[in-house]
Amino acid sequence: MAERRSRIAMNGVTGRLGHNQHLVNAILAIRKDGGIALANGDRLMPEPVLLGRSGDKLKALAAAHAVAAWSTDAAAVLADPTVEIYFDAAATAGRVPRAMQAIAAGKHVYLEKPTADTLEDALGLARAAERAGLRNGVVQDKVFLPGFQKLRKLKEAGFFGRLLSAKLDFGWWIFDGEMHPAQRSSWNYRKAEGGGLILDMFPHWRYMIDALVAPVQAVTCRHAILAPRRRDEAGRAYDVDVEDEAVAILELQGGILAQVASSWSTRVRREDMLTLQVDGTKGSAVATLHRCCIQPDVATPKPTWNVQTRLDQDFLADWQEVPDVEPFKNSYRCGWELFLRHVAEGTAFPSPLLAGAKGLQLVDACYRSHRERRWVDLPPLSL
Repeated sequence: MAERRSRIAMNGVTGRLGHNQHLVNAILAIRKDGGIALANGDRLMPEPVLLGRSGDKLKALAAAHAVAAWSTDAAAVLADPTVEIYFDAAATAGRVPRAMQAIAAGKHVYLEKPTADTLEDALGLARAAERAGLRNGVVQDKVFLPGFQKLRKLKEAGFFGRLLSAKLDFGWWIFDGEMHPAQRSSWNYRKAEGGGLILDMFPHWRYMIDALVAPVQAVTCRHAILAPRRRDEAGRAYDVDVEDEAVAILELQGGILAQVASSWSTRVRREDMLTLQVDGTKGSAVATLHRCCIQPDVATPKPTWNVQTRLDQDFLADWQEVPDVEPFKNSYRCGWELFLRHVAEGTAFPSPLLAGAKGLQLVDACYRSHRERRWVDLPPLSL
């Protein structure tokens, strides 16, 4: 058994997502467990090269995690022939030119979503990587979470019968910085910095609904700015110029309708900050990040509508939780392991950059629907 090393230029790991999930819980966790077992018996050991703008932050991060290599010189890192993968979790604004630079240098690319600001740019990235013969992918972490993995297995097992509808409910209250500091970075509320709830979250909804319910074919959407004035990390007031709430109806393959409600200005009174309910003729399921509950047709109650009498029925008690039968693995790590195998062995990867472009197709369609106050079709995409 031989050890194969894969050097990865990781851009954006000084940020919360890049540091916590991609570096610590994915790449470093893989290293700690001895790498990835390949089909030929070899072990693949990822080696991160931390990349960013602040030398001080990178140096401190490398020292904290015993990472040998870091740099603020992207061109030099990309020119290094021992670096084979470029990963980007830095700010969305600027992701396209950074990724294009990596593609021009002959690096395989793995990008956080959204892969670009527009559909045209997202397709351009996907086509450039394919023309160069490079492995490519976009992070689609949510489908690897335990609750949604359980939901996928229910669908594959035929639990739902004929699919009827779906409802996705997402959001929580983000403080505006007056009474308490905001829980999200201020760039989320600035258009020039790649902010906006639709751009940030609807690429997730696209791949989740495509995979867990049915392919998206059309959308109608409305969005709004509910908190027009906020304070940033330094306490400075600023005007919000992108939406913090969006409501959409998606038409899926087979005539299925999916309701999608997303907000950073709502208070949670449900099981989790993200829930996805799928209804079918034979049963329904509600999945959260870690849990999934079901109600089959044969165990569905028959409540009586009566406005004269208070109804004390505990509807939640009528649902059965799907048990945990497999150990949980970090969802970002799941994606990384698949992509590293894809690069090393040529195995299939479920979310190439074309899948990332589908997310931007939905984003563009939502904005267009709001602007023109109508349904917008989402035709199939190709390279």
